[in-house]
Amino acid sequence: MIAQELREKYLKFFESKGHTIIPSASLIPEGTDPSALFITAGMHPLVPYLMGESHPGGERLVSVQKCIRTDDIEEVGDSTHNTFFEMLGNWSLGDYFKKESIEWSWEFLTSKKGLGLNPKKIAVSVFAGDEDAPKDEDAAKIWLEVSKSELEGRIDYLPKAKNWWGPAGITGPCGPDTEIFYWVGDGQVPEKINQGDLAEHPHWVEIWNNVFMQYNKTAEGKYEPLKQKNVDTGMGLERTLAIINGGDDIYQTDLFRPIIEKIEKISGRKYEKKLKEFRIIADHLKASVFAINDGASPSNKLAGYIVRRLIRRAIVKAHQLGINENFSTKIAEKVFGIYDGVYEFNKENIIQELEKEENKFKNILTDKKIAKIKNEELEERYKILFKANALMSGMTKEKADKLLTEKILTESTPITASAFKLESSYGYPHDLFFNELFNKLDLGEEEKKCSGKILEDKYLNEDFKKHQELSRTASSGMFKGGLADAGEMTAKLHTATHLLLAALREVLGSHVFQKGSNITAERLRLDFAHNVKMTPEELEKAQNMVNDMIREDVLIACDEMSVDEAKKAGAVGVFEAKYGDKVKVYTIGPSTSSGSAFSREICGGPHAKSTGELGHFKIMKEEASSAGVRRIKAVLE
Repeated sequence: MIAQELREKYLKFFESKGHTIIPSASLIPEGTDPSALFITAGMHPLVPYLMGESHPGGERLVSVQKCIRTDDIEEVGDSTHNTFFEMLGNWSLGDYFKKESIEWSWEFLTSKKGLGLNPKKIAVSVFAGDEDAPKDEDAAKIWLEVSKSELEGRIDYLPKAKNWWGPAGITGPCGPDTEIFYWVGDGQVPEKINQGDLAEHPHWVEIWNNVFMQYNKTAEGKYEPLKQKNVDTGMGLERTLAIINGGDDIYQTDLFRPIIEKIEKISGRKYEKKLKEFRIIADHLKASVFAINDGASPSNKLAGYIVRRLIRRAIVKAHQLGINENFSTKIAEKVFGIYDGVYEFNKENIIQELEKEENKFKNILTDKKIAKIKNEELEERYKILFKANALMSGMTKEKADKLLTEKILTESTPITASAFKLESSYGYPHDLFFNELFNKLDLGEEEKKCSGKILEDKYLNEDFKKHQELSRTASSGMFKGGLADAGEMTAKLHTATHLLLAALREVLGSHVFQKGSNITAERLRLDFAHNVKMTPEELEKAQNMVNDMIREDVLIACDEMSVDEAKKAGAVGVFEAKYGDKVKVYTIGPSTSSGSAFSREICGGPHAKSTGELGHFKIMKEEASSAGVRRIKAVLE
């Protein structure tokens, strides 16, 4: 089976169960979670609707959502982990619950209408229960019923750490989940499992997770039943595709094979001989292509910083394969081909950004001044750690690992400070600096991994935090626990973005349309189509128009309609995007001059109730984003 068959099967199956197919949201969160740099799960863009807001598609939804996760970036290189992936998901917004969710999961996985997987190779886990909530006997009972006892002996009861979704230390919706595993080992499939197997056994691979949001965690730490019970499911496209095709290597599927073959051709090496390097290059550059396409260009801050790290990490691995010429754009062309007809790409901009970043990094790696400073820093840090390394002579591996780890921990501040200096001042990657230090100390792969994780955590969580260069990492911004608070300030800034776009179209012309946006709790950022720098007079005029609308305290109306109706009503939207049958259209106006609406946009994010809530709007900066695209950053005071 190829990827497009799996996407279509999944969407059509759940459409037949009354679900509305909705398009993938942008990888850059807009309004749903100001703490996250990227969309990390299919439910992430649906936060307002899981919280009770009505969705234009109704109470049953299904989608294939683009996602980026970097919390387990160090795991990329094995056969199952990705930075960029697609999540197949279906949702019930207060409609069906456990019975239907489990029944349809089993049907899709095992029936001819679905994937036709071997039922004997399937096992499931459910919540074991604790002082907060009871053992999920309901889910276990339903699994036995729908499988006609096929799953007898293959139901694992796991604790909250493994089978619970919800807020950690905060309030909000939460509940038990049930995870579905598939046997990928050789030989006889176990008829029965030992309790705990699904959490530890390498041959049981998780392919699907069904979350039952049935509780609300209160400020007092109590778990009360939710009025609106939701179902949120997620199935990784890449991992499931590999399993369907009889293996567990996602890089051997049609989603990666053309990229792998291109790397083989460029490097003259074989994939089987250099698995980790090939996988990291393929994964990181694919993720970069998608991130750039959705508005995250390489930079030193926030999402752009993550993209820069991914590209540069791929280049380092390419150098290890003997690839010294620019190659990233050749990989990008393969990505375009793989997803042709599935997603639309701004190819020219992606190629331009990759080429620019590759040249910039090449200059850093060959700069003699930077090399001199790096070597001096390296020598100083080596002296600190050499004693620890020398002490290991004659020790058991366990004791040596413990000593080195303790030494890395106690001496890591000057090491990460050196790395920060090199990266923030000269652009030399901190992970490359760490790796060179470990090579100098002659550490083994496992020691490197352990020590590297310690330093990476300390570097990102302390040095960058202290210097305010990276206010949120992708891992700390992960959508891990609880529904994010859409936030009053975020809703206001989101509304201000609509006003700004309308003002820019009025001041600069109707050619202006949104190319991307990013909203945090502190500021808004809008990328828009326009090919010349705005004059101070144009900026002032746009700012004044927004503030005039704020002073008028206009109510913000929301209507649900078809895309054609939205177009006829003059709504602004990215009409190349694949909207659902129904969309939400937010109208702000009318303006006092013409009587027509000041702003009318297709949108799914949170909004203020009226413009008077926003305060004073101020443009902080206007700059180039990419070819033919300008960027404005603004705040509400």
